[in-house]
Amino acid sequence: MRTFLEFEKPIAELEGRIEDLRRVDAGEGVNVDDEIEKLQSKTDQLLSNTYSNLSRWQKTQVARHANRPHFTEYVNLMVEDFTPLAGDRAFGEDAAIVGGPARLRGESIMLIGHEKGADTAGRLKHNFGMARPEGYRKVIRLLDIAERFGLPVVTLVDTPGAYPGRGAEERGQAEAIASCTERCLALGAPLISVIVGEGGSGGAVAMAAANRIYMLEHSIYSVISPEGCASILWKDAAGKGENKAPDAAEAMKVSAEDLYELRVIDGIISEPMGGAHRDPKLTVERLGDTVEAAIQELKNLSPEELRKQRREKFISIGRVGLV
Repeated sequence: MRTFLEFEKPIAELEGRIEDLRRVDAGEGVNVDDEIEKLQSKTDQLLSNTYSNLSRWQKTQVARHANRPHFTEYVNLMVEDFTPLAGDRAFGEDAAIVGGPARLRGESIMLIGHEKGADTAGRLKHNFGMARPEGYRKVIRLLDIAERFGLPVVTLVDTPGAYPGRGAEERGQAEAIASCTERCLALGAPLISVIVGEGGSGGAVAMAAANRIYMLEHSIYSVISPEGCASILWKDAAGKGENKAPDAAEAMKVSAEDLYELRVIDGIISEPMGGAHRDPKLTVERLGDTVEAAIQELKNLSPEELRKQRREKFISIGRVGLV
């Protein structure tokens, strides 16, 4: 059953009427094709108008949509022979991050990503995609393997941020994130990252310090969540004062368009009309095309050239408009 966001209520009403008419057609033999066609045309136009003019806060809601494709779906639809590797060889396994070798259209790669979980049990198992230190140390382990065997690395980022719990802090969360970021920057193999949902804080950057960074059209990428920003700047919390999260989203410029303009990312992958959740297969296909092209572009560069290119890319961020 399709889940609709608050701003999609007019679309939901039209699609509900279409479903009602289809049941009448199927149940009573009444031909209502013309009416269904008119309603479908109206729905498609409304969907196009709505998604062509989303605010940054609405994009945040789409990026968090419960039915948005997760890492497991990318594995099932985009690659073959995926072999997940578990554990950081220091503390334990972290199900928030999944990774291992795979084949993308005949090319051997190392695929790593956040997994949020698709239902309640899955979300609890994967901790809503919020990794602990052992998760980032697992990423470092997989990067070491990729470099040893000359495998291009593809990371799919989708996290509200690294887990801020006491146990994670006691086990060195900040150090693990910093070390993972450093390992990405020093990697002697091609590294391509795609923000596929939420790119939250250092928990996202730790896996996105890459040669090429892309974002799905309705994903977001920011140093803090809009709610977190609002709580700091305006002391805005649940039940206390006006909700300032939409204002924070606008001020932070969290959208793919903003970040492409600021040269933080290298490209935007268009989503099907109505968001990735409406057509996961097409979304995965487009993402696969982009990643495949990036790998072909980078695969013949030497380790030194890859490190230099990555370093220059990140040093140049923030110099927009400077002479």
